[in-house]
Amino acid sequence: MGIAVMGTKYNYLQKFSAFFSFIVFVFFYTSANAYVIPGPHLLELMIEKLGSGKSLLISQKLSLYDVSPEKNIIELKETLRYNFPEEFRSEIQSENVKRIYVFSLGAVLTVIDNKIISDTETGFDCYKDVFLYRSRMLLQNRFSLLGVDASVSSLGRFQDKIVYVIGAEYPDESVSQIWLDKNTFQPVRWIIIDKDNKSNRDVLEIRYGDWKRTNKTWYPIHIEFYHNDVLTREIYVDKIKVNPSFSEELFDIEHLKSVYLNLGSVEKDKDDSQGLSAIQKTIKEFKKLYE
Repeated sequence: MGIAVMGTKYNYLQKFSAFFSFIVFVFFYTSANAYVIPGPHLLELMIEKLGSGKSLLISQKLSLYDVSPEKNIIELKETLRYNFPEEFRSEIQSENVKRIYVFSLGAVLTVIDNKIISDTETGFDCYKDVFLYRSRMLLQNRFSLLGVDASVSSLGRFQDKIVYVIGAEYPDESVSQIWLDKNTFQPVRWIIIDKDNKSNRDVLEIRYGDWKRTNKTWYPIHIEFYHNDVLTREIYVDKIKVNPSFSEELFDIEHLKSVYLNLGSVEKDKDDSQGLSAIQKTIKEFKKLYE
């Protein structure tokens, strides 16, 4: 009889413990999701976290993984210049050829071997945007152009961490969105959906990791690019210099147009690239550094 009573009490305690655990889970889950910081304010917090530097000079290694049957790997040394809030320049010097990419006030120019080859950007060029725009309105407008609706925000999970999702209701990944670490407000993931490619779903995912602080400025040491779930590009940062001085001519696109040749072969290159995916166009462009 005593054993039966004890068993009944044990079962009761088990049920009560399970019920209590459920109530605690519901309470914390509901509390966590009752209020999510609005997207525009999240962008403010992200910018504030990045630091107050005026400019950055970055030295890094860029690896491109060819998705063609040859499976080539292209490794290049790249120098970046950020002149906040709207000027950016990338330079890659191979043995015989130099590549320059400039983004300034929304305009773009790419030069290879002293020839202007493009005045447009790809999704791969957009990874810089989360660092470049040190104004919430500028960043929000830029994200809007790239399909991220900052009026939508939610809580999610990424690599065992709680994140803020700007642009979508987690776990919806059908639209462009950017994810911030809940504790640091640093970007960890950016999903860019190519709306122009209507025949196939075309997704570029950028992951930012190993954040490092240099003179009160934060920057990721490792950046990965996944095109339709395949790793196609990787960046490892070597050196970071905060607040260097740059000549304005480095970012002056009209000046660059007067310096470099704008040959008719540019149009031929554009024609030859029709039908290629963004990654194929990028590989084609970078292969020119070795031809």
